[in-house]
Amino acid sequence: MSVSPGPREPRPSGSSRQRGLLRRVGQWCARHCVIVIVAWLAALVGLQVLNHAYGGEYSDNFSLPDTQSQKGLDVLKAHEPAAGGYSAQVVLHDSDKPLSDESDQVSSAVSSLQKLPHVLSAQSPLPAQQQPAGTPNVGPLSSDGKTGYITVRFDVQPSTLGDDYLDGVDKAVQPLRSAGVEVEYGGPLGELARPEPDDRSSEAIGFGVAIVVLLIGFGSVLAALLPLVTALISAVCGLAGLGLLAAAFTFATVSPTLATMIGLGVGIDYALFLVTRHRQNLLGQDPFAAAGHATATSGRAVLVSGCTVIIALSGLWVSGISFIGKLGLAAAVTVVTAVLGALTLVPALLGLIGRRIDKLRVRAPTAETNTATGAASEGGWHRYAQRVERRPWWFLVSGAVVLAVLSIPVFFIQLGHIGDGADPKSFTDRRAFDLMSSAFGPGSNGPLTLVIDQSDVPQSDRAALETQAQKALTGVPDAAVITPLEATSDGDVLISTAYSVAAPQDERTTELHEHLSDDVLPQAVSGTKASTYVTGTTAAQADFLEIVSKKLPLIIAVVVALAFLVILVVFRGLLVAVKAAVLNVLSIAASYGFVVAVFQWGWGGPALGVSGKVPIESYVPMMMFAIVFGLSMDYEIFLLSRVHEAWLRTKDAKASVAHALEITARVITCAALIMVSVFAAFIISDNIVVKMLGLGLAASVLIDATVVRLLLVPAVMTLLGKSAWWAPRWLDRLLPHIDAEGESQTSEPGKRPG
Repeated sequence: MSVSPGPREPRPSGSSRQRGLLRRVGQWCARHCVIVIVAWLAALVGLQVLNHAYGGEYSDNFSLPDTQSQKGLDVLKAHEPAAGGYSAQVVLHDSDKPLSDESDQVSSAVSSLQKLPHVLSAQSPLPAQQQPAGTPNVGPLSSDGKTGYITVRFDVQPSTLGDDYLDGVDKAVQPLRSAGVEVEYGGPLGELARPEPDDRSSEAIGFGVAIVVLLIGFGSVLAALLPLVTALISAVCGLAGLGLLAAAFTFATVSPTLATMIGLGVGIDYALFLVTRHRQNLLGQDPFAAAGHATATSGRAVLVSGCTVIIALSGLWVSGISFIGKLGLAAAVTVVTAVLGALTLVPALLGLIGRRIDKLRVRAPTAETNTATGAASEGGWHRYAQRVERRPWWFLVSGAVVLAVLSIPVFFIQLGHIGDGADPKSFTDRRAFDLMSSAFGPGSNGPLTLVIDQSDVPQSDRAALETQAQKALTGVPDAAVITPLEATSDGDVLISTAYSVAAPQDERTTELHEHLSDDVLPQAVSGTKASTYVTGTTAAQADFLEIVSKKLPLIIAVVVALAFLVILVVFRGLLVAVKAAVLNVLSIAASYGFVVAVFQWGWGGPALGVSGKVPIESYVPMMMFAIVFGLSMDYEIFLLSRVHEAWLRTKDAKASVAHALEITARVITCAALIMVSVFAAFIISDNIVVKMLGLGLAASVLIDATVVRLLLVPAVMTLLGKSAWWAPRWLDRLLPHIDAEGESQTSEPGKRPG
């Protein structure tokens, strides 16, 4: 097989036409800055008005087709609607006297709850003899009689109902509160009662840190403010668009927060890359030409990076769960607006500001080193680049050791669902969780509904089946209580409830669910035509965990393959693509380890407002992998494009790496600090999943931009030398030509290729 010793000069292709188009777009926006700015402001206002008028609500209501929990729920709906649906608890506690002393108020509350829309049944905690005739029976009451809970079943997920509905629930239980009884809402009803998330504090903190970083890094006030303004406008437009999509599709409640994090992060980075290149271009061009050239070069990297992020987020659909796929779609919406803002609004503002961009300053402004001429400063980054060039093995080993140590906790990762017990004590669902755990044990917060469908079993065999099943449900490990089987009104279905010895998010509860669904129930009906299911909220969470755990390796494989293909297509080097894929895996493994140590091991969790140790939310690793891969492409493409550009110009592999590191280190460091500050600011959220994502993404970006981009990438590229850009001739012919920075044919601003 014949191979090429190094990269070949790019063939004439659509790349130059695309570069010319981007240049024309940038120049047009700069020259017609008022039109572009007014258009963006009009879009901003218009989308807000439309979203306010027609935007949808966010909801965690989603189904898991073909799972035991969903099939069991369908069986209950068909045979005993009052026993099916979605359950929630209204927890009652009186520290002074038994609840039986307020039996009239309890009965009144139960009756009022039953009359609410969407309520299938409401079961009182008081024994039947203490209730008026006709009041629904059964329901737990603590041994001292001071704590009990009303089980309310809904025909829809109660967390999806609005605040007006919650007002009706409050009105129904008001007689109890007036009598001095503490009333708390557990389960999905407690989620409905949670305060609306407010991300404005997080955004303000992220923006404040970003301003400080940009002012210190570049010295110019306008150069610091411009990326923030454009990122904010783009993100707000994207969120309004997401709200309109929510009117037609169901998006999770965490979707706008996730979209805000990603939109602001990439929006600031993309604008920063363009502003940096524009300020360099101003050294030899007029403002309009400089803006056009910045859009044709760094704008092209933004376009490639943005598409890569969107492709990575689209990979979440591989999970087969629409809930997760739509989280990726929500984040992709703000990425699209961030790219559009960088390619149009940024050049418009640069054209409006002109050469005044450095007029307001806090210190002597600095711009990126001129990459075309190869001019080099003699500052700290220059000396650092020389050290990497002289001792690549030392930097490679140091970076590898850091990643290896950070990755150790990932081998002990426990995926699960974060229960109400981790919420702040100011939340009613947390108070309900504590009351239930104290009175009935932690397993009372996560009941498992056992369903035996005996529709196909002859009447003559049903009594024997019930006896056999009841015997099988005796003495099940990790089960605190399994209630006796009861038949539905039509006699076709047997129902029981199992309570774990541990909290819903505990690994023992997951094991109990698996044991019941895979072993106990199938053996209980062996030899018959009966079907068995484990259903309920806790069972659905366990099914969700099982699906995600099985799909996670596939998503990792897809994302790694995407990393490999993107770098291969953009830079046409086989080894450099392998390097990118491997380092992505190592980098994200390190960030996983950091998250496990903080949340699962509890190293710092209480300081973040997390009560105790919690499992890693099942879909967080999946989301982190897709998002971090996409974001890491920002720095990968930005750094490697400068290495490739210098290599094409000088054919000196080691010097090219050192030169690229020197001229990009400051920008990458500033961009990473900004993105870390944006993500880390969301740690103050009351939502544990948002905290986990915010900290995980912040750690990922920090690791990627420091250990990976400043230690491992330059060390590996130095060691690979010219081999990094090697590719077989047959592969080179197959690959499309994509010039990441648009510089392969135009090496100097304002000069024709020669």
